[in-house]
Amino acid sequence: MTTDCEVVLIGAGIMSATLGTLLHKLDPALRIEAFERLDRAAAESSDAWNNAGTGHAGYCELNYTPASPGGEVDCGKALRIAAQFHQSLELWRALVACGDLPETPSFIRQVPHLSFVTGDADVAYLRRRAAHLADARLFRDIEYTENPAQIAAWIPLVMDGRGDGAPVAATRMARGTDVNFGALTRSMFAALVARPEFALHLSHEVRGLHRDGDGWRVEVKDLASGDERTVRTRFVFIGAGGYSLNLLEQSGVPEAKGYGAFPVSGQWLRCTNRDVIARHHAKVYGQAEVGAPPMSVPHLDTRWIGDERELLFGPYAGITTKFLRHGSWLDLLRSIGIHNLRAVLSAGLGNLDLTRYLVGQAMMSAEERVEILRRYCPSANDDDWEVQVAGLRVQIIKSDGRGGGELKFGTEVVCGANGTIAALLGASPGASTAVSIMLELLQRCFPEAWASVAWRERLAALLPSLA
Repeated sequence: MTTDCEVVLIGAGIMSATLGTLLHKLDPALRIEAFERLDRAAAESSDAWNNAGTGHAGYCELNYTPASPGGEVDCGKALRIAAQFHQSLELWRALVACGDLPETPSFIRQVPHLSFVTGDADVAYLRRRAAHLADARLFRDIEYTENPAQIAAWIPLVMDGRGDGAPVAATRMARGTDVNFGALTRSMFAALVARPEFALHLSHEVRGLHRDGDGWRVEVKDLASGDERTVRTRFVFIGAGGYSLNLLEQSGVPEAKGYGAFPVSGQWLRCTNRDVIARHHAKVYGQAEVGAPPMSVPHLDTRWIGDERELLFGPYAGITTKFLRHGSWLDLLRSIGIHNLRAVLSAGLGNLDLTRYLVGQAMMSAEERVEILRRYCPSANDDDWEVQVAGLRVQIIKSDGRGGGELKFGTEVVCGANGTIAALLGASPGASTAVSIMLELLQRCFPEAWASVAWRERLAALLPSLA
């Protein structure tokens, strides 16, 4: 077929930026075009204010290390995510070294990652977790303490005013990081658009996907001028966040059938007192509330946004029918059809506790939100915190093969049409593990090139861990 380009990327978030970067490094002659409906790259979930968790290295998120009824702690997911995050760090370092990314303070800074718990049962759990993780190479420097004075030295805001005498414990990974995925994504695209083989089109919305021989016709509208055009390509990646499922369904590939979507909104409490912000330098995660979805595990979170240090608490989850912050209130309704109705209804009925939890979170007053904050920051003053709207997360509902559906947390790459189209569905911990996710996609969709000597040598230069 005659093509305008070899690859089309839909969406200008961290996933498209990562895939475009890897493809350019592996095959510099590939012609790639990216389309983003907003007027700025990384303006949805990749943005620093919107991202639910900019650490997500597996160091401190307790929902990644569940305890069995017998008390055993399963650390498999934390170890896997830590390894995936290490792979992301590996690529970013290689891109800094070759000049494709600016020096790291522009998008990544060292911020310790801590887990903090109170009460005998949770202290015993954290003790077992720390002992288990300390045996792993990526956690060899984990620190554990039950000493209130030591914890106060690490995270003074968490211990100020905590006078109930309850047992406390914390773990710390001092080499944790804060990643500004918005800044990282925009820097990656800046390096790509400097190449003549790559084009990024902002304010361009993909309106349709149609098979065209062994490739695709992509219908695109310029939202600024109103002009429309058709782009012919051999491969399409759909990295459009909450809109990915809708676009995958438009393609007509059978692999899209049976999927549904469950959107969850988010809000933060943002600290406005610079003196308070200056006293906290850590990402502190605790135990999730009963019924809370994984992306809503509360944390007191230091973030660098631009050149300013910020302090957030949350995120608080809520009910929404939008799939993107800049989406439509009809998104959820439009996503339901004959192919996924049973799966969506089944998942809804099977998660009534989650629905009640989300409704309760959405209806909380600012004062009630601060009361939750005081579990982590007992001396918090209402006047020092304000509500900040966060991004949206669209979780996967997937057919269980028995006529029902299951709500899935995490991300999933769906490939169709003999590897000529792929979509990323789901949410956390996607951004931090973007490199591993895109490597999986390359292996599945470009198997011959993946196995070639040229690609293997270039991958080994970028990611020595793959050698």
